[in-house]
Amino acid sequence: MSDNLALIFFVIAAAGVATFMMGTAVFLGPKRRHRVKDQPFACGGLAEPYPGEQFPVRYYLVAMLFILFDIEVVFLYFWGVIFRDLGFPGLYEILLFIGVLGAGLAYVWRRGALRWV
Repeated sequence: MSDNLALIFFVIAAAGVATFMMGTAVFLGPKRRHRVKDQPFACGGLAEPYPGEQFPVRYYLVAMLFILFDIEVVFLYFWGVIFRDLGFPGLYEILLFIGVLGAGLAYVWRRGALRWV
């Protein structure tokens, strides 16, 4: 029961801190509303592109490749946790896994997907 009580206390404390911070920002923050500041803003420009303007797909490609390789590299952590239990067969399997990751990275690099133009 004490574990559940600690969890309930933690959730209540986190909600209280978040409510306090948001309330303080509302009451102590600036009151003037600017039409320009209320518009969406991203990377130095408006978030909505102009009609007929194409958005570069390369940004999405690099983001997807980062997520793909990042998730695959997370598996190395789990391998490191149970490394001693796996022995040499586990070592050979992870070397094969890293080889496949390296070959995929080399292919993507050779194709120019990581080149920012």
